[in-house]
This record gives sequence, structure tokens and C-alpha cells, in this order.
Amino acid sequence: MKKNQPFVSLSEVHGSVNISKNYGMIKRFLAFAGPAYLISVGYMDPGNWATDIEGGSRFGYQLLWVILMSNMMAVLLQTLSARLGIVTGRDLAQACRDEYPKPIVFVLWILCEIAIAACDLAELLGTAIGLNLLFGLPLIIGVILTGFDTMLFLVIQNFGIRKMEFFIVMLVSIMGVCFGIEMLLSKPVLGEVAKGFLPQLSSENLFVAIGILGATVMPHNLYLHSALVQTRLVEQTEQGKRQACKFNLIDTSIALNAAFLVNAAILIVSSSVFFKNGLVVTEIQQAHSLLAPLLGTTLASTLFAGALLASGQSSTLTGTYAGQIVMEGFLHFKMRPVLRRFITRAIAIIPAIVVIIFRGNKGSYELLILSQVVLSMQLPFAIIPLINFTSDKERMGVFVNKGWIKILAWIAATIIVVLNIRLVLGNIADWIANARDMAVVIWCVVVPIIVGLFLFLIYISLPKTWRRREPAMPSEIEHLEFESHPFTNIGVALDLSGMDSKVLSQAKTLAQQNGARLVLMHVVEGVGGQLFGKNAYDDEARDDREHLENHAEQLRTTGLEVQAVLGFGRIQKEIIRIANEQKVDLLVMGGHGHRGVKDIIFGTSISKVRHGLKIPVLVVQ
Repeated sequence: MKKNQPFVSLSEVHGSVNISKNYGMIKRFLAFAGPAYLISVGYMDPGNWATDIEGGSRFGYQLLWVILMSNMMAVLLQTLSARLGIVTGRDLAQACRDEYPKPIVFVLWILCEIAIAACDLAELLGTAIGLNLLFGLPLIIGVILTGFDTMLFLVIQNFGIRKMEFFIVMLVSIMGVCFGIEMLLSKPVLGEVAKGFLPQLSSENLFVAIGILGATVMPHNLYLHSALVQTRLVEQTEQGKRQACKFNLIDTSIALNAAFLVNAAILIVSSSVFFKNGLVVTEIQQAHSLLAPLLGTTLASTLFAGALLASGQSSTLTGTYAGQIVMEGFLHFKMRPVLRRFITRAIAIIPAIVVIIFRGNKGSYELLILSQVVLSMQLPFAIIPLINFTSDKERMGVFVNKGWIKILAWIAATIIVVLNIRLVLGNIADWIANARDMAVVIWCVVVPIIVGLFLFLIYISLPKTWRRREPAMPSEIEHLEFESHPFTNIGVALDLSGMDSKVLSQAKTLAQQNGARLVLMHVVEGVGGQLFGKNAYDDEARDDREHLENHAEQLRTTGLEVQAVLGFGRIQKEIIRIANEQKVDLLVMGGHGHRGVKDIIFGTSISKVRHGLKIPVLVVQ
């Protein structure tokens, strides 16, 4: 973990996809294509399934217009997010950190983490339900097993961003094919489907409508998209950025419209099968069990379960990236992605297990619906900064939002805010009415929190000139004071291999430049060194001491002060010990360049030594 260091978005894959000037138009588009497909899986996650299935079974085709409206908002907002990342080189979290005071940034980070936890909860439950439906695993066992899907992320991540994008596209294709077949089997009435695209909202369907909205336009996807577009090595000219914006608009439109078709298909299938037969589905498992008898084929149920499993796993991968982006962007705090994944998943597992134990399968479905409402309530805190940033001429230059884009964006934001206010006020009124003696708790705790969040939303909506603190733009370069830090004791870790000549050459140059003493160190790691420590006197220990002294003597002939120190036992621990005892202020080590399986076979020392010392470590490849 690292703090207070300059960050680029997703440093492991930042600028890793080259866009050659020799590419033709189609090949250039394909090189840009990919980020939007990673985004699109967030629009087809298990939370969408829960809201779409309930919406279809309760209200028929009535809420199709909500899915369409949500998708149109999504295309607009994700395009703005991609443009922010391409033009400014900053993701949305980094832009918030540049713009707002630290307390505001911290609250935005907390709200975003809540949204990611809610999203992860939906993915976890969806994967667990998919395992239950396909293989009969108890739901609670499936929830626990999903805690280990971090390993899948680790494996795929090692292949690079393009391979991950291909894997995600494959999972999205599975979902599309499955629900395409489900649509054919359910035989919907096309005239009724068309009527569903006419807006109609009531107090009965408001909760589910807002859940659909929250499940479709996901706040963490706005942060994610602004970072993923930076994996492309875009030419930093107006023409290069303009072309990147154009191709990403096409990419976003294709990917999110595909997500719209999947979401619409889920609601249409639910309406054609369940609403038509007078069945209100309150569990995904119930939907699965009813599909086969109602459609007359077990293929429908199998396709449903397979698509659900693909949905949960694809959303899990992109959710990990989103968590990494918001933590690094808001806090300048870098954590290993796998560790970040474990923490996020642990936060989601606890409420899932508790609810399943006390409420069973029905409770898991209610939790899915609630997670999407939480996502919807967090949306304004991501959308409003995004619109403000992309409408800022100073930040965006010639790429600033045009007038009609601003109008559409603010209409979308207003719809989302108004629907959320109506939902919150309605829920609070119900809570107070049913709380009786506990109503005072709601008035004293819940109401002040809601009022505080509303005032917070107003604050971040204000133009920056109205706020007390004038933020520093990311393009401004901070004046740095450089101080000279000469080294006096330079440690050199040797493994007595062919790498040593390169390591010693670098160390010798540094020592001569700084007038420093060299401390050559080597660790005897064989059986004798492990068992007898400094008392070891086997062939290995004698040979290693002789080689180390030989290196030291050769360096002394050049006029340098050199000391040779032999360690025994664990390499990392001994190097750290010797460096501390000898007061080394710079350590030079050799890096062999292997990773992955080779790290397991040959071992790795650099990372552990670097974290165990508080001095600079120079790695020579």
C-alpha cells in the first residue's frame, strides 16, 4: 500500500494499448473498442435481474419505458465520463479530489464505497443464486464460495486489459444468447410491448422504477469509464483526442444498447410468463423454477441460470477495478487489487450471510432490490460533479459540453434527484407511521442525515466560483523544492550469479559519485545456513564467503572502502537485518525479471525487502 504519491488511473494497464497511426479506420475503432463493454456488464448485473423480474411480474410491460429512459441517460453520462478521462487525463475520482476541499472529497469517497459495496452485494448474491440453480449448492455455501472469486480476477488480470475485455465480451454474449432464446420461447405480445414504452408512473411502481434506474445507471461505472479509456495510448493533440472521443461514443452506444436489449428481454420474459399467468415473483429462484413448467421446456431454466452466473462473474471483475479507481483517485491510497477485492467482498458477504440465515431465499431477493435502490440514491453525487467538470471551459477547452448536451445532462440529473427525493420522503413517512414509540429515533437520527446529504448535494452542485475554496486545476504544476541527499553507506545484495557484475557496476558508480562506503552482502540460504546460522561451516558457506571477499577485494583496488558481510537463513530477513546494522542508506539489488509461476518456483525477495526497509532500493535488471 502506498500513500501520498502521484497516481495515474489503473497504473498497471495505463496507456498499455497502443493506437498506431498506420491503422485503418476499422482497425483504429477496434483498438479503441473495449472499455464500454466492461462498463456494460454493470448494466446487466444480478441487481438488474431482480428489479426487471419484479417489475415485469408485478406491472407487466409498464416499466419498459424506465429501462429505455435509463439506457438513454446511461449513454449520455458514460459518454461524458469517457470524454473527461480522454481530454483531461484524470478519472472522475481524481477530478473530484482536484476540485473539492478534503472533507468533501472524503464524504464523496465514503458514498462511493457504499455504492460499490451495494453493487458487490448484488453480484455476490447473483453468483451464489446461479450456483444454487445450476449445481444445487445451498445459497449460504454459494455466498461463501464467491469470496474466493478473487483468484479468477488475479488470473485474468495477468493477461492484460485486452484479454480481460475479450473475456467480458464472451460473458456478455452468453447472456445475450440465453435471453434471445428465452424471448423466442416466451412469445411476447408485440403490441403490448410497444405500449410499455409510453411513460406511466404511479405510487405503486415507483419503488421498483427507481430500483431499475439505480440498477441501470450505476454510479461506480461513471468513475470506472473515465479511467478505462486511459488504457489507450491516445495522441495528446486536439485531433487525437477528438478521434478518441468519437470512437468511444460509438463504442459506448453499441455496448450500452446491447445491455438495454438484455434488460428489456428480462422484463419482457417476466411479463410474458409471470404477469400473464397472474404470478408475482419475489425470488430469482422462483423465476427459475417457474420458467420450465410455464414454457414447457427445461432449456429455459438452464439458460436462465447460466446467464445469471455469467452476469455475476462479469460484474465482479469490473467492480474490482471500480473500487481500485475510487480509492486511488479520492485518497491517493494505492492497494493491491487482489487485497482490495478481498476487502470489498468481505463487506458484502457479512450482510448476505446474516440475511440468508434469518430471512432465507426471500431475504436474499429483498436484499438485491434494496442494493439497487442504494445505488440509485448515490447516483446524484457522481452525476452532478461529472456534469460540472465536463461543462467547465477551463478544464475541457474545446471539448467542453455544448449547450444542448448541458440541457440533456441536467434534465437527467433532475429526474434522478426528484425521483430519489420522492422515494426517500415516502419511506421516511412510512417508517415514522409504523415506528410508534421509536419515531423519535427516526426524527433525531435518520432525518438529520437525510437533510445533511441534501445540503451536501447542493454544495457540490454550486459553481466553483461560489465556493469558498478556489481549487487548483490538475494542469497547474506545483513548484517543487529539490534537496541533495548524498549517500554514505551503499548496500549491495548479491546472489553470486551472473547478475552480480551489473549490480556491482551500478553500485561502484554510485559509491564513487557520493564518496560512499560499499557494504557487500550475501545470504547463505542452504540447509547449513538455515540450521546453524553464523556457525555454519559447510562447503556452501565457505565458497560463498570466498566469493564475496573476492568481489570486495577487487573493488578495494579501485580506491573504495568496502565491507563484506555474510548472512545466514532467510534471504529477505537477513538483507533487512544487515542493512539496518550497517546503517545502509541506499540498497542496490538485482532483479531477474520473472513473475507469476516463476516467482513461486524461484522465490522473490525485492518486494519484501523494499517493504521492510525505509530507504531507497535500486533494482538493477
